[in-house]
Amino acid sequence: MVCRYEQDLKVMIEKVKKYTASGKVADYIPALATANQSDVAVAIFDGSATCFSEGEHHKLFTLQSISKVLTLALALMDHGEEYVFEKVGMEPTGDPFNSIAKLESHVPSKPLNPMINAGALAVSSLIKGESNEEKLNRVVHFVRELSGNNNISYNKGVAKSEFETADLNRSLAYFMKQHHVITGDVDELLDFYTKQCAIEVDCEDLAKIGYALAHHGEHPDNSYSIIPTEIARLVKTFMVTCGMYNASGEFAIRVGIPAKSGVSGGIVGAVPGGIGIGIYGPALDEKGNSIAGMKLLELLSSQYHLSIF
Repeated sequence: MVCRYEQDLKVMIEKVKKYTASGKVADYIPALATANQSDVAVAIFDGSATCFSEGEHHKLFTLQSISKVLTLALALMDHGEEYVFEKVGMEPTGDPFNSIAKLESHVPSKPLNPMINAGALAVSSLIKGESNEEKLNRVVHFVRELSGNNNISYNKGVAKSEFETADLNRSLAYFMKQHHVITGDVDELLDFYTKQCAIEVDCEDLAKIGYALAHHGEHPDNSYSIIPTEIARLVKTFMVTCGMYNASGEFAIRVGIPAKSGVSGGIVGAVPGGIGIGIYGPALDEKGNSIAGMKLLELLSSQYHLSIF
């Protein structure tokens, strides 16, 4: 069956491919530097089938900061809102995702939101489990359940590369430990954090995860609740206000779709009550978002009137 998106998306992919030349892959993590800068891919899931996949949609890539959305949901399910938001705030920063500035200037010294690195580290420290292996298994199982793909795992090479180059994240973690935002061993936390970021998916997996978030946390195939409705709402709100790093305000105006990006080039989109979107484009802009992916989402939003505003 020919999908209603098919011809439009082929045209859109061709339109946005030219932007990849002005982006840059995330070479500060050596294992991500091998990505093909010109790749662009998209998948849309409507709840019954993957309606259309275009571009290099079967290529695997790591979640990176997209995992922040999922660990936030898990932490809220583990502990509830009050406890989680004692450790991390709810405000956009306006700063780069890896900045330490607001930790130094705000009292108490807790991260302003869960979508920046400091906030994600604080949230990751809250995931229940007797060991890093148990915690990681919980996160991987969660991603498998949301995507309906039981083959999802993490990329050991990417995790190792990130762990070995995580000096800035270690600095953030040690600062928060000094101010009692986190407890425990910093390298143990970094080991878990880098492995959760290295969970591998493709565009279709992301589109199904986006669909589940868009539909109150329900499983995309079997229509049972994976994430409680209120937690799914909270997560989507953070995606709108903080999901595209310090480009979130402009993105809300130009696109208006709850979305979260990662420095591997992935973007997950969740149109409330509508479709889930998965995008891959490893060429990044200066703020760490997929440069072609951002343009593609803008075209999708305009073409199909997807903005929530």
